[in-house]
Amino acid sequence: MMNKDTIYHFVGIKGSGMSALALILHGEGYRVQGSDVGKYFFTQQELERQHIKLMDFTPENITEDLTIIAGNAFDDNHPELVKARSLNLPIYRYHDFLGDLIERYTSVAVTGSHGKTSTTGLLAHTLKQLAPLSYLIGDGTGYGDEKADYFVLEACEYRRHFLAYQPDYAIITNVDFDHPDYYQSIDDVFNAFQVFASQAKKGIIACGEDSYLAQLEVDHPIYYYGFSPDHTIYAANIDRNEAGSNFEVFIEGKLFGEFYLPSYGEHNILNALSVIAFLYLEGFGAKEIATHLATFQGVKRRFSEKKVQNLIMIDDYAHHPSEIRATIDAAKQKYPNRKVVAIFQPHTFSRTVALLKDFAEALSLADHVHLVDIFTSARETSGEVKIEDLASMINERVEIISSDHLSPLMEYQDEVLLFMGAGDIDNLARQFEQAYGALHPKRL
Repeated sequence: MMNKDTIYHFVGIKGSGMSALALILHGEGYRVQGSDVGKYFFTQQELERQHIKLMDFTPENITEDLTIIAGNAFDDNHPELVKARSLNLPIYRYHDFLGDLIERYTSVAVTGSHGKTSTTGLLAHTLKQLAPLSYLIGDGTGYGDEKADYFVLEACEYRRHFLAYQPDYAIITNVDFDHPDYYQSIDDVFNAFQVFASQAKKGIIACGEDSYLAQLEVDHPIYYYGFSPDHTIYAANIDRNEAGSNFEVFIEGKLFGEFYLPSYGEHNILNALSVIAFLYLEGFGAKEIATHLATFQGVKRRFSEKKVQNLIMIDDYAHHPSEIRATIDAAKQKYPNRKVVAIFQPHTFSRTVALLKDFAEALSLADHVHLVDIFTSARETSGEVKIEDLASMINERVEIISSDHLSPLMEYQDEVLLFMGAGDIDNLARQFEQAYGALHPKRL
């Protein structure tokens, strides 16, 4: 499939998965270029730094010397794809190309309804210090090494795209009802994960705390991780404190090692256990794993912190009730003496209406709540639910804010402000930071 004499042209190169894949091929010595809309996306920063050619969409970009990789956001009627077919060029969909690519390595695919980006990032960070590695993370991070023995990828369950992958190992963090615009029920979601698990070649590393994953049935080994001694790998003697989490790891009842993770929340301990399990199966020792786990600095838009005057601002991708609970839990662990303020922008109308009660219950765990109007995307521009419907279900007075109405946030002084959502709430956070700094100039 791979040919260093061809040019790989990415249609929709600014997508998070597409940009990461382009960076991988570039790093492995292949010729790469791509096209997209003219609007700036954060993913293009690294593409530009690597001098990868970026162009605006036009059929004139398509020439006879190209192999086409098409982003899933663009259908077959896209003008560049129409032109490519007229020239009889090879055309691969993103997930199909990636599925073929990983066959060249010892591969591990990380999936789950929540936590897959953080877990993929932690695994990539740690394994990269131990062996040649190429990896793809869902936050737009991609790295290619021509000498790579391993390939780590984040595998998204949306529209069952991850069924294009047949990895050696699969890490599955959890199963929850999400993407209600596609999946019909939690059983439909579980069915997709069951099929994906059956495609792994060597084994499954699954969270034993998840009731659905406990029902997996596959022909190869399942290594369960969690907090119970009943699991293959489990954490005990846990100390969650303001500096992170310390814990011991036992494998098949025997102490494997002691670990420190500079991350917060119970969910991140589980993520670390899955990484430790994979590295143990591949023969790496506890001490070398622990050394590199301890230096993990996180991934983009996952509990990203900044101090503004005496406020703590945290930007997080949390867009599901389970993720909101985990983010609030992490904030309370790190800042036990501060009030936690949730500022949440729902993502898609279908998810909001399907999980309305769960969103209200999760947000009520914060000390104060502010809401931003529901994010509209190309996939969903309108719906029957309104942001006021969510506000009315939360057990306190909730104010709805926007870029034109940030006043309710200006009175905070030493709280933790959690900006959460999968839309463009990070832009709102930057606007608030500038406005707050202007209103409260730092005293000299």
